[in-house]
Amino acid sequence: MGKFNSPSLGLLDYDGVIKKIAEYIKSDTNFKHKVIVGTDSEARKTNVDFVTAVIVHRIGKGGIYFWQKNNSPKTFSIQERIAKETQFSIELAWKLRDTFQHNGLSGYEPEVHLDIGEDGKTRDMIKWVTGMVLGNGFEFKIKPDSFGASKIADRHT
Repeated sequence: MGKFNSPSLGLLDYDGVIKKIAEYIKSDTNFKHKVIVGTDSEARKTNVDFVTAVIVHRIGKGGIYFWQKNNSPKTFSIQERIAKETQFSIELAWKLRDTFQHNGLSGYEPEVHLDIGEDGKTRDMIKWVTGMVLGNGFEFKIKPDSFGASKIADRHT
C-alpha cells in the first residue's frame, strides 16, 4: 500500500495513518467519532486517477483525513470506474477493520461513502454497488450524504 497525504500531517505510510487516527480519536473522548472511506475518480485522455480518502469525523467538531492516489493507464466506462472506486473503498475498509481489531479501535467500523446517487448517470447502479458494500459487511452512504467520496476524495482528483 502506497503513501497517504494529509493536509495537516503531511505524507504518511499506512502505519503512520493508523497511529494518527488512534491519537486523534483518543485525544478527545468527549466526542463521538466515525471512520469513513470514500473513493472518487477522474477520467483523463489516456488514464484515470482514483483517489481514496480515509476520514475521521469528530461529530460536531470537524475531523482529519488522509488520501491516496492511484493511477490507471487505461480508460474505463462509467460503470467500470464506479465498480473500481467501490473496490478501492471496500479493500481499504477491510484493511482498516482488520487493523482496528488489533490496536484498540475495534469499536470503529468504517463506513463506505459511494460517489453515486439518485440523480445523474449512476442512479441505475445504486442497487448493484450498494449490494457490493453490504455484502462485505459495511454500512454505506450515497449522494448527497456521501461527502467522503463526493467532497473529500473529489477535492484531490
